[in-house]
Amino acid sequence: MNEEKIWLSSPHMGGGEQKFVKEAFDTNWVAPLGPNVNGFEQDLANYIGENSEVACLASGTAALHLALILAGITRNDEVICQSMTFSASANPIIYQGATPIFVDSELDTWNMCPKVLEEAIKDRLAKGKKPKAIIVVHLYGMPAKMDEIITIAKKHDITLIEDAAEALGSTYKGQKCGTLGDFGILSFNGNKIITTSGGGALVCKNVEDKKKAIFLATQARDEAPHYQHSHIGYNYRMSNITAGIGRGQIEVLDKHIGYRRDNNKFYQDLFKDVDGVEVLIEPNSDCFSNHWLSSIIIDDVKTGFSREDLRLSLLEDNIESRPLWKPMHLQPVFKDCDYYGGKVSENLFNDGLCLPSGSNLSDQNRERIKESILKLL
Repeated sequence: MNEEKIWLSSPHMGGGEQKFVKEAFDTNWVAPLGPNVNGFEQDLANYIGENSEVACLASGTAALHLALILAGITRNDEVICQSMTFSASANPIIYQGATPIFVDSELDTWNMCPKVLEEAIKDRLAKGKKPKAIIVVHLYGMPAKMDEIITIAKKHDITLIEDAAEALGSTYKGQKCGTLGDFGILSFNGNKIITTSGGGALVCKNVEDKKKAIFLATQARDEAPHYQHSHIGYNYRMSNITAGIGRGQIEVLDKHIGYRRDNNKFYQDLFKDVDGVEVLIEPNSDCFSNHWLSSIIIDDVKTGFSREDLRLSLLEDNIESRPLWKPMHLQPVFKDCDYYGGKVSENLFNDGLCLPSGSNLSDQNRERIKESILKLL
């Protein structure tokens, strides 16, 4: 194993980041506010459109936590959450002392199943407990079935929060993911499509909510010459240096999306004649995925090898791959939470694998990946 490791999704710098970071140092804006923060927020708002107001924060998790606070979620409230996701989608529900109610996925997009969502809401209502928010996730950059989910949320007057942490640049019917719900969440973690090393953003529909979010994210300090606090606040604001990295990254966002989509096409071509391997692609023209991660489902009966066989085979060649997210309702920490649906998300976890998808994959990297996979095939 002498060759350099091929990572699942490593940071990919665009070249302009140092200009903004240097400016922050040169002007001594080394703080959780400053020109880069304001500029990055405006850059993001211009990119995603739909009259969005963006607050840059320390992480996507922080953004989701603040979205729940702005949605009025408090102790003992119920929040419906997609089960097939990373734990950061569900943890902030617990931060608020609320109760997660998990919902299964559908097979077209691997995201929240609208039919099961409706069933879950009706059952909670029958039990005398109306959910106060819904968290839908655009998994691996693939837009969820938003028309149906939005209709259900409006029908029952429930706040809809879009976790678009993995879906910056993805669109549903031409509208950017993160702008379709009442609140949207973005992430700039080290493995995301653009990165600030760590960071995230809350997408709001109006400037009042943005101002509330920033107030809470900066320790909820009241306007006074001394330190006075009438609300519980958080240290959630993005730093001016971090935002500078983001400003450089957003300059190459569409280019990096193109590279990720090329990777997905590479895997489609690689597996097109392999019976029992299915690559996640857009189910129809409504969806445009950034293909943050390209993922496959393996039917071991047809292929003769399992997801784990392929993962270990790639690992032998120093190539990183990873199983799909383990559903939240199967996680020990959430074992006592209610769950609605069947085994779609469970089967996806058992049979699914995320393949190297970085926008910085070279032709040589792809050739190594191809040779490693063909060796197993």
